[in-house]
Amino acid sequence: MRAVVQRVTRGEVRVGGEVVGRIGRGLVVLVAAGQGDSDVDAAWLASKITSLRIFSDDAGQMNRALADVGGAILAVSQFTLYGDCRKGRRPSFVDALAPGPAEALYDAFVARLRASGLPVETGRFRAMMEVELTNDGPVTLLLDSKRLF
Repeated sequence: MRAVVQRVTRGEVRVGGEVVGRIGRGLVVLVAAGQGDSDVDAAWLASKITSLRIFSDDAGQMNRALADVGGAILAVSQFTLYGDCRKGRRPSFVDALAPGPAEALYDAFVARLRASGLPVETGRFRAMMEVELTNDGPVTLLLDSKRLF
């Protein structure tokens, strides 16, 4: 699974003009499932994200995790993270997992985030969404469960 993790002061997702997810301070996580991903990948990614120490302490160092600062997570499905743009001008999405299994892994990922006790909001799977956020720092990280070594 892949994720783009952004430290934010606020984030919001709208579908058809309706707000479906909103957070204040925390992390906006764009997440996608790829071919060969499983619940192991969802568990690893959720654990990594909930324990990232990317919030500043009193000395201005990134030493605090989300729970330490009372933050929340806004998890948004984004299959385009598997877009391959190496050839031609149109991305190929053959490495993205099919919608049915991808939704199951997304749901497992969100469930693991929620099991951590952190507040979690979401977008709407397979919907055309408007994502608005204010990146704090900016701090933006790329995570990929297949690139552990």
